Amino acid sequence: MTDKAVGPTSPLVIESGDTRYENLVQSYNHRFTGRPERICLPLDTDEVVTAVGDAVAAGKRIAVRSGGHCFENFTAAPEIDVLLDLSQLSGIAHDRRRCAIEVGAGATLGDVYRTLFKRWGVTIPGGTCFDVGAGGHVLGGGYGHLSRRDGLVVDHLYAVEVVVVDASGRAGAVVATSAPDDPHRDLWWAHTGGGGGNFGVVTRYWLRTPGADSDDPAALLPRAPARVRKRTVMWPWDGMTEDAFGTLLRNYGEWYEKNDDAGSPAAGLWSNLIATHRSSGMFGMTVVIDHDGPDAEAVFDEHYASVTEGVGVDPVVHTAEVVPWFSSWMPSYSFPNDPQGRYKDKSGNFRKGFTAHQRQVIHRYLTDPGQSNPTTCVVIAGYGGKVNTVSPEATATAQRDSVLKVVYSGGVWQSEDQDEARIAWMRRFYRDVYAETGGVPAPGDVNDGAYIGYPDVDLADPAWNTSGVPWPAIYYGANYPRLQQVKQRYDPRNVFRHSLSIELPST
Repeated sequence: MTDKAVGPTSPLVIESGDTRYENLVQSYNHRFTGRPERICLPLDTDEVVTAVGDAVAAGKRIAVRSGGHCFENFTAAPEIDVLLDLSQLSGIAHDRRRCAIEVGAGATLGDVYRTLFKRWGVTIPGGTCFDVGAGGHVLGGGYGHLSRRDGLVVDHLYAVEVVVVDASGRAGAVVATSAPDDPHRDLWWAHTGGGGGNFGVVTRYWLRTPGADSDDPAALLPRAPARVRKRTVMWPWDGMTEDAFGTLLRNYGEWYEKNDDAGSPAAGLWSNLIATHRSSGMFGMTVVIDHDGPDAEAVFDEHYASVTEGVGVDPVVHTAEVVPWFSSWMPSYSFPNDPQGRYKDKSGNFRKGFTAHQRQVIHRYLTDPGQSNPTTCVVIAGYGGKVNTVSPEATATAQRDSVLKVVYSGGVWQSEDQDEARIAWMRRFYRDVYAETGGVPAPGDVNDGAYIGYPDVDLADPAWNTSGVPWPAIYYGANYPRLQQVKQRYDPRNVFRHSLSIELPST
């Protein structure tokens, strides 16, 4: 064994040869497996400071992992020497002094939801993949099925603790808050959508809804639904013509265009249309709305009628029920996920529904007889509502007028010899969807950039991004120069970097 805890602030160190090494080194995306010299598992902020300081002093490249669900190789690149695994920083507690809920960066979303709900009956509008780590999820912005009602997770971020490295190479912890007079407020702002691995090591967050100021933790975050109306629909590919499929996509987008008002009862409804490849036999949609929300039943029924109007294909599965929110619905959605999975995923935000060209391309690729992976899919999630009541400059999340958030997934595969073909197909699919805008979702009338929580290095490759719009503008819009200034102040040595990291401003 190679435990090297030499003092009260030194983290556990695991190296190659340790029985734990191979189990801890693997990333979520099995296309990438790093071989760092050491994996550090700190137990608190002081141990993170020690690990970072030691690595910088030794000239070692650092990467940081919370849940490990990165689509690219940001924590598994071959040049990484030291991997900081924050999974042990998983505490969740009420901080009375800050009137906020403290969440460790290593806590998974499942841990966070269970604790918030069981202790205080509250929640955050985050994602529904329970094994994703809070560290990276919050940094990317954080969205999920309650975002139309409650905004993004970062809209409830009061403070963040970050271990940063100054120009001399000294590591230290900084707590940055949203308070207007906080000298570190820009560091807080950068963590409201600036993406992971850019400024330092997040060790913990403090969450509370703006305007909440109470000693009662049950009053600090949005109330969790008690029950939801849930609809599950599965359509057969047999009989689903291009016209029928296009009508479904058009209706789906138009409903969200028409129902973006955060003050409307419809803002409480969220749906996820997962259009899998034809080889899967069928594809489906999940719809949920707080059962006790205003006009919930009417909104729920109107949504289904609007989305299916003129499609002309009867579902093979259609259920509508009222179920407990946490115990019966929340744990049910985690897609795609495979313990040996290899992936290539991409994303796009939409200010409007798909264009006719985009609908045609999506149908063509999802019915491509040369593609035999049934897990290949396009995931189309409802967005907007409360999200769009925040100005693009107020947080680092620039996409504040989108109505859909879309993931394009090449599906899941297990064999390395399939990588080249699977990735090439996915790249062509994405390029053709966005052929009208240079192969990428360049911000414009319809498209609204991409989500940094789903990083895609192809956006920085001129072979695939021919739009003339640089990748930082696709992810960060007009906020990128300010993010660069934060980078200059808090990571002037560019210690924290990866293939899509924020660059230091040019001198």
